[in-house]
Amino acid sequence: MRQPTRSEITASVVNSSRSRIKSMSFPDDFDRVRWEDLDFYGWIDPRAPHRAYLVTEYKDRLVGVEFRAAGSDPSRSRGVMCNLCRSTRRNGDANLFTAGKAGPAGKSGNSVGTYICADFRCSLYVRNLMPLPDPQPERSLPTETRIENLRQRLDRFVGRVLGESPDSM
Repeated sequence: MRQPTRSEITASVVNSSRSRIKSMSFPDDFDRVRWEDLDFYGWIDPRAPHRAYLVTEYKDRLVGVEFRAAGSDPSRSRGVMCNLCRSTRRNGDANLFTAGKAGPAGKSGNSVGTYICADFRCSLYVRNLMPLPDPQPERSLPTETRIENLRQRLDRFVGRVLGESPDSM
């Protein structure tokens, strides 16, 4: 992924109001991100812990998505699978993130949700740049296949936020 500026990221958010985007804050390590290892960049807003963002290149443009992060119940011990990288995680390591749809559908209250690794490091997991406990469903696949699978699932999700029909994706 190419390195976007903060202003490019804020301008790319497709499903939020201008006032909420103005209040967006970036993580402290934003300027040290290794963009070449990422298919997307995601983070939980340091000043608003139930708000999260994801930015990615989609159909040759930068697209940002604002999420609402669901709280996790630490007393529950069931595992959760990230729908992007397909890693199995302990409860709390992958959370449900809900995004309002872009445009009129979002203004009507329509949203989409998916489980994503809470640290948004899916790109690093599929490249084996960060360890995950065994077993992992896609670990036996070649790295390039895991990356392509992640990109396809990410593109489908962003397409759903944008309200695009599956035929146009």
